[in-house]
Amino acid sequence: MKTSQRARIRSERLLRRFRPFSILEERGNVESALVLIPLLFLFLSGLQLALAVHIRNSDQIQIQGEASARAISGELTSGDEVISISRGWNSPDLVMITSHMRRSIPTLIPGLNELLGRALESEVTGVAIIEESR
Repeated sequence: MKTSQRARIRSERLLRRFRPFSILEERGNVESALVLIPLLFLFLSGLQLALAVHIRNSDQIQIQGEASARAISGELTSGDEVISISRGWNSPDLVMITSHMRRSIPTLIPGLNELLGRALESEVTGVAIIEESR
């Protein structure tokens, strides 16, 4: 027997042995769908949380930088709050500026806004001390 015939016989035996596990078979499709739907929801929920945290952190960095820049320059906007803090009768008062920022967060899960009853949004505050110029 030649080696090519042996190889052909081996491949035929392997095909007969693994034929029950054929790709064309449709067993398990329903179970696969029942697993994939909750898995997709779990993935989108995790992605939604990661996106919300990322947007909040980037907004916090931005508004804190703006508040610090306004405290240094002394140029305030209409949305800024100026708060005077008394340190005692012998010390000068501290003056603090707070800036607020609100931004909507994109929704990745369909129907999430209706389920929560409101839109998702990020609200952050930047705080800085206005120092006296001497």
